[in-house]
Amino acid sequence: MSTTTAQGTGVRTPTRTAEGRPRHLYEIDVLRILTFACVIGVHTTSHTMASDDLGLAGLLALLHFTRLVFFTLTAFVLVYSWSIRPKPMSVFWPKRFLLVGVPYLAWSFVYVASAWLLDSGQRGDVPALVETYATGIVTGTAKYHLYFLLVTMQVYLLLPAIMWLVRTTRRHHVTVLVVSLLVQLGVFAGYKYFPSTDAWMHGYQKQFFFSYVFFIVSGAIAADHAEGFLGFVRTHRRAIGWAFLGGAVLTLVVFVVQMALGDSAYKAGTPLQPVEVVWSTLVFLGFLAAGAAWADRRVAGSRLAKVVDYASDRSFGIFLSHPLVIWLLLYGSSPLEALVPKPWLTLVTYLLVVVLAVAVTEAFRWTPLSVPLTGRPSLAARAARQARAANRAR
Repeated sequence: MSTTTAQGTGVRTPTRTAEGRPRHLYEIDVLRILTFACVIGVHTTSHTMASDDLGLAGLLALLHFTRLVFFTLTAFVLVYSWSIRPKPMSVFWPKRFLLVGVPYLAWSFVYVASAWLLDSGQRGDVPALVETYATGIVTGTAKYHLYFLLVTMQVYLLLPAIMWLVRTTRRHHVTVLVVSLLVQLGVFAGYKYFPSTDAWMHGYQKQFFFSYVFFIVSGAIAADHAEGFLGFVRTHRRAIGWAFLGGAVLTLVVFVVQMALGDSAYKAGTPLQPVEVVWSTLVFLGFLAAGAAWADRRVAGSRLAKVVDYASDRSFGIFLSHPLVIWLLLYGSSPLEALVPKPWLTLVTYLLVVVLAVAVTEAFRWTPLSVPLTGRPSLAARAARQARAANRAR
């Protein structure tokens, strides 16, 4: 069922169908796809750009919203899903950790073992493999994107506390948002401008949930007001669009100013800085507004609807596998780097990574390893169940 179109002022977007069942939020599908597409963009660009390419450095600064939008999305979907279908934690946690924790363990091993096999100095040293793997699990450093899952699992564990906060402060959500925003700005200001304040974290700032407190809290509170929040996004699409453009300009201005003051391109565009709080919030709203526009026009069963549904379903598997594809494409004396000059290498690599990561994910979805490698149940097992059910119905 497509989303009910929202018009006018004070519109509330229904979160249930006319029959009373929870409505699938197709607007979230688009937000998820766009965010993961930009995650691939971050990693592809950082691996292929020339060190003096300020244009791609500026693009990378703009794309560094991904982790922050990801955690807002995580909190929103988590609280929304639990509110619609509440479950005891004894039921909720095992299911969630199966679909996120098992892929975290599996892909951590894939990345650590791959590096170990290719390192002639460590290959065959099993204790070194075990130690590196254990360290990667604890710190989220087995590969540069896996800390996303480590933080996600922290949010899962904190769900009772998050729900308590949302419920007990229901009459004061604006105050909670303002306080969490100020805390977030302070945390990021410390990370960026006063590095001695977080030296005790030894470079692991991004691995802890408290580095993203505003994004987790704002996502949870938005989910608690899902009908009104989604209605607001629909009603104010144009204003959100202009704010999105303004946020992009502001982010680039801060990037240029910080480079002029002596920062490197990477440091000037680092995700853990105050301007990213503003920019990432506007990106979340902008992507959600785009998703709402799509959901309002979605025709169930159409080719485009099937493509969007497919991309949303495969997005997590693509996220898990895409660094492996980047690594294989650019490993050693890469023929790709020899054939394609910069900056075109970034675009060509991005397209190849998307195509190959989709292919890898699709292949995994049809194997018994679908859950650990894609975070989704096996399509082969699903097809077998459907066939058995059809046979019983005859």
